[in-house]
Parts: sequence; C-alpha cells; structure tokens
Amino acid sequence: MKRDPNSCTIRVLTICIVLLYLHASAGVSLAAFTIQDEKRLGKEFYDKLKDKGAFVRDPKVNSYVGRIGHLLLSHSEQSFFDFTFSVIDSAGINAFATPGGYVYVYRGLIELTEDENQLAGVLAHEIAHIKARHIAQTIENSRNINIATLAAILAGAFLGGSGDVTAAVIGFSTATAASLSLKYSREHEEEADRLGMLYLTQTGYDGEGMLNFLKIMRQYEFYSNSVPSYFLTHPGTGDRIRYLDGLLQTKYKERGSRSIIGKLERIKTSLVIDRKDPDSSIRYFQDVLKKDPDNPDALYGLAVIQEKLGRTSESFENFHKALSLSPGDADILRDLGISYLNLGKVADATEALQGAYRADREDADTTLYLGRAYDATGNYSSALELYKEFLKKNPDDTQVYYNLAMLYGKANMQGESHYHFGIFFKKDHKFKSALFHLKAAQAFFQPGSEMAGKIKEEIDSIEKDSPNREKMRPKSGLL
Repeated sequence: MKRDPNSCTIRVLTICIVLLYLHASAGVSLAAFTIQDEKRLGKEFYDKLKDKGAFVRDPKVNSYVGRIGHLLLSHSEQSFFDFTFSVIDSAGINAFATPGGYVYVYRGLIELTEDENQLAGVLAHEIAHIKARHIAQTIENSRNINIATLAAILAGAFLGGSGDVTAAVIGFSTATAASLSLKYSREHEEEADRLGMLYLTQTGYDGEGMLNFLKIMRQYEFYSNSVPSYFLTHPGTGDRIRYLDGLLQTKYKERGSRSIIGKLERIKTSLVIDRKDPDSSIRYFQDVLKKDPDNPDALYGLAVIQEKLGRTSESFENFHKALSLSPGDADILRDLGISYLNLGKVADATEALQGAYRADREDADTTLYLGRAYDATGNYSSALELYKEFLKKNPDDTQVYYNLAMLYGKANMQGESHYHFGIFFKKDHKFKSALFHLKAAQAFFQPGSEMAGKIKEEIDSIEKDSPNREKMRPKSGLL
C-alpha cells in the first residue's frame, strides 16, 4: 500500500493537539458535556490544525466547499452552532465532524467524487452528526473522560486515518482507547444518513449522490488494495449502502440536481495541480484526457504542471487548446499570463492577464500579476492601483509590500517607499532593517499627519514588542 505523503504531517498535528489539551485542560471532568464545551473543544481543535498549516490554501477550493455546506444548512433546521467547513491538505480519503460545528473533508476525498451531489452528500452526513450531537452523547455517557483524554481519542479516531495514529501511540493503553472510542455506532450512522438525505434532497440535490459515493469508495478499495479512511471513521458501510438504497426506493424517488454551485471539475483540477508530486498530477490529467481528449480542465491542469517542469512548448500548446475550448476562462488566462511573465514576454502576459481580470476581478493572483506586468512596462499608476487593491484583500502578504516599496521608489515617492520597505522587513522579522526604513520615512511626512501617525505606531510596536530591542537599533546608513 502506498504511503500517504501527508501521514507524518497528520501524525505531528495529532500529537500537537493532544499536548495542547494535556497542558491546558488536564483533569477537567466532562460528565455534563455542554454546548459551550462542544464549541470550546471544536474551536481549539480547529485552531491547532490551522496553526500547523493543515488546510488547503486555495481560497476558491475552501469557498466552494463552504458554499455547498452553508447551502445545505439553509435547508435544514436551526442549530446551536456556527458551522465552519475546511479542506485538509491530505491525499487520504476521509471526512469527519468535530463538536461545535466543524466539518473537515480531505483533499483526496474531493478528488475522488464524480459529481457535486456526491460531495454534498458527504457534507450533509457530517452536518447531521453535529446537529444530532453524536460525539457529545458518547462523551456524556462516559462519566470519567476528561478533555485531555478526549482530545487524544478524538485526534486518534479522526486524524489517524488508516490506523497510523491511535490513542495508544500517544500514551493511552489499547484497552482504554477501545473502551472510550468515539467512532460512530450503527445507530449514529443510520440517523446521520437519514438526516443527511433529508438535507440533501431539501436543498435540491439528487439523493443518489450519497449512495453513489459510498459505492465509488467500495470500488476504490477493491482496485487500490487499501482501505479508505472514511470507512474507518464511518463504520458499517455495507449496512449504510443498503439503508440508503432503501430510502431512495421508498421515500426519495424524485430525482434532484447533480450540481447546484457548479465547476467541481475545476476545483478538482486546482487540487491536483497543487499536489506535491507533479508526476502523479500529470498521470491524473493524462488519464482524464484518454477518456475525453477535449476536456478543458484537464488540458489546463496539464499545461500548468508542464510549465512548472520547464516543458514550455508543451505547456503553451495545451494552454491555447484549453482556451480554444473555454474562451474567456479566467483561470486559464491567468496562468497563461503568469507563464508568459515568467518568460519575460510582458506584452503577451499583459494581454492574457487583462482578459483574466475582466473575467474575474476578485482573483487575488490575477490582480497581483497584472500589477507586476504593468510595473514591468512602466505603467506605474496602474500597477500601484492593483497592488493597493491586492493589499486590501491580502494584508498579511509580505511580498506585495516589497513590490509597493520598489514601485514608490521608481515613482520618486521616497517616503512611501521607505514606509513599505519598513513593513516588508517587519513582516519578515528583520527588525533592524524595518526600523531603519521606518525612521527614514519620518522625514518625508509632516508631524501630525496620518502617515506620520502610522509610521510612529509601527516604530513603537517594534521597539516595544520585539525581542532584544536594544540590539535591533540600526547603525547609521546600514540596512
């Protein structure tokens, strides 16, 4: 069985989460596991995963999954919780829910789905587990579980995947782990399927999506000789298939939509592009193209990977073929423009990126790279506007401050240039250089002005909060 390249990351995350609870919550009894307890446990679990970089970073992927999740919620009963939907960057085939309204789906599971209603079925099932408070019920029925123990079991049950991480590995006996298992019972799974099917069909999706995805995973298991993690965290799959089939034959005979939000294939393409193994990405797109030679998503994905590998002529051939099949496509135009810019073909890059920007003004990469293209052609005013637009939506991006600093310097706006260099170095934790530029910027603005106030705040925050501030005082004339 091929080892999941993310398994070590998941193992580290599991241990970090357990240590968090051992440190913060040891000895707290959970005999009465309240709604507030659920929210607290769920949020801390989520925060730790986020802090360790466990999630897919592509905002379009996260937005897509969140839109489906909240669409399902809008067609279900009110809940105690505000729901959060996250995509874990792992090739594992899994999805799970934790107390407090947190639903997690793995990248590998999304890649395996064939239709949007299959992914919606998975999310509906997880939403149902949360709304029915299945984990909370298990906790309430176990009088001696404390938060530290619970965290270990929760992490082992859900993040451990196919068994590489268990509660026993991180300090609990096998017997204890088994007796306190938080895996769902057959009754829990049946209720989650029943409620999930209701949410799915009330939203307008075809109820067959939930059933068909379980069948796909069974087929995957047969051909891959491995057990999808989803089977381990959601036991009784054979029973579930029979139960769902019965519901569809009796209560949910009317067919619904296979897609409401749309563009699942593009989301899957984005996920495959971001795989850490480019060879597996190429094989994926080539397999799609064998079945459908004119698939614009697969041609686009293949072009991006080929560009990354330096296979330039093949890349541009596939970019243009994809664009001929999907004219005006914002994603294809954006990445074609970025490829041109990387080769120094600024005019071609500008044309492609302008098309992408017209098609989708909200895409951050399009905004940034079109700004770079304008910068390269000497159109500083247009570049400046785009960098500012990007910065409003991405204030934590470090590189854009450097771009702005350089651009202001070219425009002979020395005060603004020094200020943005200062912010760039501050974000890069180079505090000596940050102070040098921020103090240099002060000379260009009138005391009492808005910019003078912003500069003073930045200087004060560095001198107050940064370590070894005495050592950070820059020598005159040195960066």
